[in-house]
Amino acid sequence: MLPTPSTSHVDFDRVYEPAEDSYLLLDTLSSADETAFLHDRFDAASKQPSSSPLVVEVGVGSGVVLAFVAANAEIIFGRHDVLTLGTDINSFACQAASKTIHNAVKSAQTSIFLDVVNSDLASSLRPHTIDLLIFNPPYVPTRLPDFSRHDSYNDLPAGQTSTTFEQDSYLLELAYAGGIDGMEVTNRMLEQIPQILSFDRGVAYLLLCAQNKPEKVKQCVRDWGTGWKAETIGTSGKKAGWERLQIVKMWQQKN
Repeated sequence: MLPTPSTSHVDFDRVYEPAEDSYLLLDTLSSADETAFLHDRFDAASKQPSSSPLVVEVGVGSGVVLAFVAANAEIIFGRHDVLTLGTDINSFACQAASKTIHNAVKSAQTSIFLDVVNSDLASSLRPHTIDLLIFNPPYVPTRLPDFSRHDSYNDLPAGQTSTTFEQDSYLLELAYAGGIDGMEVTNRMLEQIPQILSFDRGVAYLLLCAQNKPEKVKQCVRDWGTGWKAETIGTSGKKAGWERLQIVKMWQQKN
């Protein structure tokens, strides 16, 4: 079993704490089936390997998932020249994740950590540049946060050295509140995926719960056009209700 990156430095009062969904992503991305798929997808065995893959996690949170991928690039991709980049709407998560990933990469001496960008989903990235996208969205079916407060809550209050309870509550809502069916944020991400994945080898991993209607999501992806595929490749097991989790992989089949 590969080690889990340390998040002991993260303040979980305002940043999402790694939980079952995070660990399901770690287990799935490092599974034998997925590493074989990614080795082939990114030409790991080629005498003239393709350009360095860009791996982006949207909603990076504590950074535990992206740090895991960065630290274990040789195992997951079969190559060490992997570029990693994170985004998060929560500026405190950006700071925490940056430290998590930097520490993991420094310890493993593998892959290249670029940065963590404070932005909404993948809106700050150029089209068709992401080779592998990871997204653990806010998937709980509950009302979205009040985004009118975002500018004032996304930084320390003027003259203060700590956040307020109300601010912390808002920041955590960003990580779990998914709106109707838990899909309002995810649907926005799904609209971006065909435009941000690289043409020849782009692949996305999306975490969903049962109430997110994953079968409907997979059909939506297949309807994007010729060659688009979507499969469930990891689950948290047979559980009652919406808490059952699964990882859906989306990619366009190579010719």
